[in-house]
Amino acid sequence: MLAAVSNAPMRIAAERDLLRLSTAGSVDDGKSTLIGRLLYETKSIYADQLEAVERASRERGTDYVNLALLTDGLRAEREQGITIDVAYRYFATARRKFILADTPGHVQYTRNMVTGTSTADLTIVLVDARKGLTEQSRRHTFIASLLRVPHLVICINKMDLVDYSEQVYEDLRAEFLPFLSRLELHDVTFIPVSALYGDNVVEKSPKMPWFAGPPLLHLLEHVFIAPDRNLIDVRFPVQWVVRPMTNSHHDYRGYAGQVASGVLKPGDEVVVLPSGLNTRIAAIDTYDGPVQEAVPPMSVTLRLADDLDVSRGDIICRNHNRPTVGQDIDATLCWMSPRPLRMGGMYAIKHTTRSTRTVVKELYYRVDINTMHRDEAAPTLELNEIGRVTLRTTTPLCFDEYRRNRATGGFILIDEATNDTVAAGMILGPVA
Repeated sequence: MLAAVSNAPMRIAAERDLLRLSTAGSVDDGKSTLIGRLLYETKSIYADQLEAVERASRERGTDYVNLALLTDGLRAEREQGITIDVAYRYFATARRKFILADTPGHVQYTRNMVTGTSTADLTIVLVDARKGLTEQSRRHTFIASLLRVPHLVICINKMDLVDYSEQVYEDLRAEFLPFLSRLELHDVTFIPVSALYGDNVVEKSPKMPWFAGPPLLHLLEHVFIAPDRNLIDVRFPVQWVVRPMTNSHHDYRGYAGQVASGVLKPGDEVVVLPSGLNTRIAAIDTYDGPVQEAVPPMSVTLRLADDLDVSRGDIICRNHNRPTVGQDIDATLCWMSPRPLRMGGMYAIKHTTRSTRTVVKELYYRVDINTMHRDEAAPTLELNEIGRVTLRTTTPLCFDEYRRNRATGGFILIDEATNDTVAAGMILGPVA
């Protein structure tokens, strides 16, 4: 029986920084159990939740408390013992607060994994110590690299089922390394764990004295994420034009949105794209009043010194550091629809705060996840497949390469007939 849990989740202090993370891995690799363990150990669950899980565990005839039931909230998930949809979990420690995207392991839900990982600072890929590197492990790791997730943690789970063997761990690590060397990943950490019993999850496990690295929670608390933010390229996509039209604010005109990258200050010389009109920032307003600096991911309202024609979808940036403005885009697509990609088909494209239409002009190749082979003869992209394409938009977009700026380098495609999101895209650059 687990020890008593606080009757209320730990309060999240505003001054602590935030880490966004996601989990990935094959079915039954233990993602839900690991997340349940983290929630339990950080006292982020209610006592009645734990009691319900204990009761459900007894009804299932297990001799342990199944912490996976804390996260598999959908009825179908509980009945099948799998994770179907992306669920966001919130927990905190004295050092940091966390938003965790629990993503599915089944191949048909790969699109959900793309959604949950797209904003992550760190991704945890779980590998069953008995199964080794599977196709889904490769797929999820490859997607994490495509999405430019700055930090990757590979947890070799279920070490209790292989007698906490150092040799098994080293063999799996050696199996993974050649695959990782072919991806654009810059910070990869391996940790052997047993999510079921908590080994190397919060405290170092005495059962694996041969492992010299930190336990998982210690790494999550201390991983340095500040350098991952792009504070060089000023990008402010305009989301809303603010005109209160009240007696006290009849002359007020502001441009609201979220700072995508860079640092904005009153007095800065800026340019509005795609019009190319120059001005300067007169003031930066927030709900709590004016500020002297805005950094990502702050939501602010900019007041400009000149009365310009600025609309939703425009981007405010520095004159000497502009994104590319163009209609022909080279991109990588993760196809997320059961209906295959239509070559020459027209789709709606959502990029930052701008929406327009685009046609898929060419499919260069489809990527084989297992071999990384580029199939240049592929006629289309099917559900969960990844390939490189050329797009032509009906109106110009202001974009950066995804490798440089995730906020202005990413987009989604929408089927206008069904309004379904059919693809997530990463911009490689303008078409040469």
